[in-house]
Amino acid sequence: MAMTKGLEGVVATQSAISSIIDDQLTYVGYRIDDLAEHASFEEVVYLLWNQKLPTALELENFKTELNAEMDVPDAIIDHLHSYDLKTVHPMAALRSVISLLGLYDDEADVMDDAANKRKAVRLQAKMATVVTAFSRIRQGKAPVKPNKNLGYAANFLYMLNGKEAADIEIEAMNKALVLHADHELNASTFTARVCVATLSDIYSGVTAAIGALKGPLHGGANERVMAMLTEIGEQENAIPYIKEKLANKEKIMGMGHRVYRYGDPRAKHLKEMSRELTHITGQPKWYNMSVDIEEYIKEEKGLPANVDFYSASVYHSLGIEHDLFTPIFAMSRVAGWLAHILEQYDNNRLIRPRADYSGPQTQAYVPIEDR
Repeated sequence: MAMTKGLEGVVATQSAISSIIDDQLTYVGYRIDDLAEHASFEEVVYLLWNQKLPTALELENFKTELNAEMDVPDAIIDHLHSYDLKTVHPMAALRSVISLLGLYDDEADVMDDAANKRKAVRLQAKMATVVTAFSRIRQGKAPVKPNKNLGYAANFLYMLNGKEAADIEIEAMNKALVLHADHELNASTFTARVCVATLSDIYSGVTAAIGALKGPLHGGANERVMAMLTEIGEQENAIPYIKEKLANKEKIMGMGHRVYRYGDPRAKHLKEMSRELTHITGQPKWYNMSVDIEEYIKEEKGLPANVDFYSASVYHSLGIEHDLFTPIFAMSRVAGWLAHILEQYDNNRLIRPRADYSGPQTQAYVPIEDR
């Protein structure tokens, strides 16, 4: 059998959710540039789940459904309080809590289409509440209840900080959520589809996806980008730092992407938000050194920035703790995971590839006393 390492270039399924063709990312045929500039995150979630943009009434009803499901059981908050919050990584906490939420959903194992759609709404809504509750609890603060009058991005920032965010902050968060919502058959999405292809439940599928996203080669890149920028410190140190890393053959996080030849189409939107936010916060050095690094790596290695590179300075400028960057990625990408899970259920076949065996052949069993 032919073997392709990492399944690179292998087409594993058909999907009507998103596409990457000629370096253009689309959600259900809509270009990511249009959605990033004009759509709310709720519109994008609705689009991914229903394969059409909502009418004004449909969007209003969908927002109401999401807001109605944002509260989490008190037992979940108690569970978060039980963690050693000085050592537990937020992604480990998120993975455990999303699994635990399934125990508090009476429909967790009900597999009809209507029930699965209701569970999708619950998971999308509660993800923001869980991430913000974790953040506040480990700071010694009480979790903030969602404000049912705010949109998803605004609500996240409100629950995180305990006050309503400025318009530019909401715009940046909404744009980041839209840009991260889906990305075809990435590692975590494929994991979710493999899981539910066994006809396991939605909570299992999302928990499995979070486990895949937790890895630094998938979801942790923007956190590591910010760690790099923090280590560099000042703009004049950026290029000498990168030259040393390249001389030591170390990977520069946030640069290049396996599925794009000429550049990640999402990156430019967060690059502009980084420019605006770092100017407003009086820390333009984060943007400036990012631009210097991007231009140098592109010239030396032919690798442009990907979406993770500028999302780091955007989230930092919003005052978000660096180890929350990946949970925020999950909070957005769960929209895509759920879309793919629902699509997998609609036309399911157990996903069971083969392996190219490379071990020893025709060995004879030796009794234990003769070994």
